[in-house]
Amino acid sequence: MKIFITLILTAAIHLTVFAGDFSKVGTTAAQFLKIGVGARAMALGGSFTAIANDVSTLYWNPAGITNLSGFSFAVTHTEWFAEISHDFAGVVYSLSESDVIALNVVGLNTGEQEVTTVTQPDGTGIYYDVSDLAIGLSYARALTDRFSVGLTAKYIQQNLYNESANTFALDLGTFLRTGFHDLIIAMSISNFGGSMQLEGRDLITLTDINNNISGNYNTDALLKTEAWALPLSFRVGVAMNIIGGSDPFIRSDQNRFTFAIDGIHPNDNTEKINFGGEYAWNETVFARVGYRMNYDLEKWTFGLGLLMDVGSQKVGFDYALIDFNDLGKVSQFSVELRF
Repeated sequence: MKIFITLILTAAIHLTVFAGDFSKVGTTAAQFLKIGVGARAMALGGSFTAIANDVSTLYWNPAGITNLSGFSFAVTHTEWFAEISHDFAGVVYSLSESDVIALNVVGLNTGEQEVTTVTQPDGTGIYYDVSDLAIGLSYARALTDRFSVGLTAKYIQQNLYNESANTFALDLGTFLRTGFHDLIIAMSISNFGGSMQLEGRDLITLTDINNNISGNYNTDALLKTEAWALPLSFRVGVAMNIIGGSDPFIRSDQNRFTFAIDGIHPNDNTEKINFGGEYAWNETVFARVGYRMNYDLEKWTFGLGLLMDVGSQKVGFDYALIDFNDLGKVSQFSVELRF
């Protein structure tokens, strides 16, 4: 426990010291890691650190998987801009009442694009693609009936034509039920780890080591690329049931309304705040809305959900619509199975 808290504090100090008070956009690699997963979470504007009770919490707060029991599986698909696809798949399994393990995969792919040059603007007949991949293995433990901790170790890889970069990183999270009117306080650190540096055969070039000598042999040289840090972020979230739930301000058997706020401190941009609200009827039909503060384009998010019993299993369908103003709107779909 002491080691875990030390890691949390170390990462938080790292963010505070190196993030500064100004934007550092374009100074980190693996930007796909900043694309949120889970249509429910995204419909809430990304204010999910303290709600953290479905499979997508593997992205937002690994400690939240202690809220799941048995076996759960979920997939998310996002149609991103420029025909780019972004996908997530995760499985969560309870080892005991207090120990939970999980595995998740996040991928982004552009599809094949034809290479063009100045002399061949219509295409060269050669195709390339850009793809990103993150594979994470998680473990979480409920230390008490109110407090949980979680850790994800993940491998990250980026491929650009014939070049690639890879590294390892950690996600850390905590989850606390305060006992005051369903108030939950949670924290997480994402992408705490190494740096990314592209390597590949296209970086090999011919060079003249001495221009003063004519007719000498041009030798192979390797172009050096810079190493870039990962998009590290520190999240603090609170959530509370205003209507419904076990200890709300307003009691209701059929209706529930949950309000959540997340504060985010990234190492490559300014601080941001996410707000979200979820209305549930009989824990079957859901309506969600979110607002994202201090973002360049993202503001309002909306979503719907349906949770049904199919035999002894529960099946959930969720949809989110994210408004990027001038860039248009992005849709995200999720399906989750709970056994």
